[in-house]
Amino acid sequence: MQIRFDDLEKHLAKSLSPLYVVHGDEALFVQEAGDAIRRAAREAGCIEREVFIVESGFKWDSLQAAHSNLGLFGERRLLDVRIPSGKPGTEGAKVLEKYAQTLDAQNVTLVTLPRADKTMQATGWFKALEAAGTVVPIQPLEREALPRWIGERLRRQGQQATDEMLTYLADHCEGNLLAARQEIEKLGLLFPSGALTMEMIETAIADVARYDVFALSEAWLSGDAARVVRLLQALRDEGEAVTLPVWQFSEDVHALCAVRALTMQGMAASQAIRQARVWGRRQTAMEKAARRVPNAALPGFLGTLAKLDAQAKGLTLAGPPVDVWQSLTTAALAFCCQGSGIRN
Repeated sequence: MQIRFDDLEKHLAKSLSPLYVVHGDEALFVQEAGDAIRRAAREAGCIEREVFIVESGFKWDSLQAAHSNLGLFGERRLLDVRIPSGKPGTEGAKVLEKYAQTLDAQNVTLVTLPRADKTMQATGWFKALEAAGTVVPIQPLEREALPRWIGERLRRQGQQATDEMLTYLADHCEGNLLAARQEIEKLGLLFPSGALTMEMIETAIADVARYDVFALSEAWLSGDAARVVRLLQALRDEGEAVTLPVWQFSEDVHALCAVRALTMQGMAASQAIRQARVWGRRQTAMEKAARRVPNAALPGFLGTLAKLDAQAKGLTLAGPPVDVWQSLTTAALAFCCQGSGIRN
């Protein structure tokens, strides 16, 4: 059985499965799903809890032994199995398949994985877990949904904010939901229930936005010009070397070229994007870029980026100084505007 993360609390209030599989790359939601399952297991009488972290050299017989042994004084137990790589290996795959087929309904098992792609979902061990228990896939929160999510979290603690305030909070917590939750909880501690003011928010909120090149990559691939400008300015203000965003832009354009070449050969876009080694949220953004940016524009961007790379590394011939950050911003905006009908 598969249930949405948003429906997990309702499910746990009605019943408790002997096995849960939580998978996804959104750390906060994975943590909250696991916490909800662990809390429900404790309330159902799982007094003991054993944690198994599957890393290099992990002894799978320890999980087998725990599965076979009775708990102390016959108490119910929670077996918390975490596989950070998502790859249990040959031995682990066999153990998990057998484990799923011999579940003890007295206990609860929680298996935590990174996002399960089609390859993982096609494995025998994942199918066995899915057939025996409840799977909770964790979907990433899209940037457009972040203000609404923050608003809902504020309502849970009895506070309200205007759309303008929610947008402000989203800009200052971008890409880091764990930090966003901390800031929301801080507002709950500092101020009473009711309507918040912008002054309250500006006083309390720290700038926790994770202005990194991966957020920047997602922004220009999606064609979000305003976000690109904001992220580039933040990186510049933080003293980041311009070579890193130039390199990322070049990598993205080369990946887009590869995706185009593969799709022209008949490969499905989703498969081509994976083959170009684009992962996570950037996959959706790359799909948008593949639909938006014409083939004819790609060589020009590659040439511009090669020049910017040389300028950023100081490899160009003597001449007037060049503001590489400004040149990068101009190129990124031109990339965002491809297919939009906007001319620079």
